[in-house]
Amino acid sequence: MSSPSSNLRGINAQKPLGVRLGRLYAVYSDPRWISPDPLELVLPFRTVADREIAALTASSLAYGRVAQILKSLHAVFGVMGGSPADYVRNGSEERFRRDFHGFKHRFHTGEDLALLFAGIRDALERWGSLEACFAAGFDAACHKTVLPAAERFCGVLCHRFPGGESTLLPSPSHGSACKRLNLMLRWLVRHDAVDPGGWTRIPASHLVIPLDTHMHRIARDLGLTSRKAADLRTALEVTRAFRMMFPEDPVKLDFVLTRFGINPEFGENPLEKC
Repeated sequence: MSSPSSNLRGINAQKPLGVRLGRLYAVYSDPRWISPDPLELVLPFRTVADREIAALTASSLAYGRVAQILKSLHAVFGVMGGSPADYVRNGSEERFRRDFHGFKHRFHTGEDLALLFAGIRDALERWGSLEACFAAGFDAACHKTVLPAAERFCGVLCHRFPGGESTLLPSPSHGSACKRLNLMLRWLVRHDAVDPGGWTRIPASHLVIPLDTHMHRIARDLGLTSRKAADLRTALEVTRAFRMMFPEDPVKLDFVLTRFGINPEFGENPLEKC
């Protein structure tokens, strides 16, 4: 019996990969396939001010088993109430520390959330929004991707942590794929049937694929990379491959492709569906 990888290589040889993936996107980029996903806790927030803070919070905790991620996020948003923006703007490091005392999500605690939310509040006081904070470090004419702005953004938001950095919001400068930060950017920059968007100052063409081990395996099966490490270099290589097919929106396939191997309705092989 042939392996999924060999099947994919055979299919790829028959028709252009971009055409087949474009068909896949047209059919399966549908909100009915979102759950279970941390994005489902971001979508209810209708204002950009609330959505950007919800997206940063949800993406920062988006690691581990999805059931545990959702449980942790329900707990966090339950404390923050109906407006994450109001909660952060009107809070203090001391209040955040009290509110999330005893909270734990795998490697991170309520102390991590308190310092992150205090950093977000500081950024809101200076720039007015997280989008303006991020955009202050972005130059589309000079930067090929969002990564230089993302590195600065992480430093600004994590300035209250010891050493000015945190694994809750890891900086691209350390070479990790920064999947969670790139996931937040996908949610906020792109706007389609799945991603709610809201940010208008960052072009989708500069986004980087949110690469984790699951997307890494899919990318290798599709022939988009041969690298074995799911790190930043691989994320950039996969993004360049997608950009050759979809120059204005290189991460448009992220949602659809990551349903495969997770949702039993999709199966294992993306190209068997188109």
